[in-house]
Amino acid sequence: MTAGRSASTSERLRVGIVGGGAITQVAHLPVLKKMRGVEIQAICDTDMPKARALADRFAVHDAYDDIEDLLRHASLDALVICSPTHLHESHIQAALSAQLHVLVEKPVAMSATGAQRILRAVEKSDRVVMVGMNRRYRRDVQIVRSVVQSGELGTIESIRGSWHVFRPGRTQLGWRQRKDQSGGGAMLDLGLSILDLGLWLGGSSPPSRVSASLDPVGKDRSVEQSGSAFVVCENGTSIFVDVTWRHLGEGERFGVGIRGSKGTAGINPLNVWKELHGVAVDVSPTGSVGRENAFTASYRAEWAHFQAAIAGEAKIPSLQEHLTLHKVVDAIYRSAFDGRDVTL
Repeated sequence: MTAGRSASTSERLRVGIVGGGAITQVAHLPVLKKMRGVEIQAICDTDMPKARALADRFAVHDAYDDIEDLLRHASLDALVICSPTHLHESHIQAALSAQLHVLVEKPVAMSATGAQRILRAVEKSDRVVMVGMNRRYRRDVQIVRSVVQSGELGTIESIRGSWHVFRPGRTQLGWRQRKDQSGGGAMLDLGLSILDLGLWLGGSSPPSRVSASLDPVGKDRSVEQSGSAFVVCENGTSIFVDVTWRHLGEGERFGVGIRGSKGTAGINPLNVWKELHGVAVDVSPTGSVGRENAFTASYRAEWAHFQAAIAGEAKIPSLQEHLTLHKVVDAIYRSAFDGRDVTL
């Protein structure tokens, strides 16, 4: 199966999954089992009993504990990479060598240097490599993006986003608390998605200056539990990000607010405000978000895009955007470590 193949064919997209963690169990497997035109051929995890149990639970034929065995023996068209961050780069490279399309959970690599290597490898291939930024596919995000692109909010002046979760113990954090495997803490885990939404919704103006504070700043092997960052773009748009794994409050908190010269918009909850005849008016669309769980719906839409991109019926999201993201994240860590602004 090659990029550009017509989706009208009756062939099913044969998929393998590497990594049997939470995101595989609660997002990819449940969504894929309900999608037409997709067949999950195999699951791979270094914990073979886990891989076998997941394969049995979701009626997947094969289970492996080594990616090389998976790539050698399974008949695949695409690989879904849900392994720990430090393995993403090597797993993408292995998948491309096997002539497979790739959907990789964010982040694409540990750093901007790794992202650059992947970008070069993809440029030499004819495969689709897509990073799973599922937050872009939320219905409220899509609505706000349309409002922004229509010019209704005027010039976007600032974007502020936060993602606060409570992950109290080592069991929930697992490899994410080990810097050599995760690349970073809450800022990379949660902040990357907020930064992506900020740059994407704001018009993708190149970032020019970064200031950040992390707790701790990561001068040893530990990773930050919380952090804030302020990014200024070349067009003057500012993006503020605040994230934590130590949220003490009622439930998880995720939200984005946009301020423009002619109005404002918010995500989770969805709202749009504009000035009409000198009065602030709520012009939020109603009945547009749908009843399906926003998390599940975002993964379903992400997979539909991946399928369409493979079929040549949708634009492949730019990997260059992820190189930019990682340059910003690298600058955030430098800023926090050095205690100064960093210019990009």
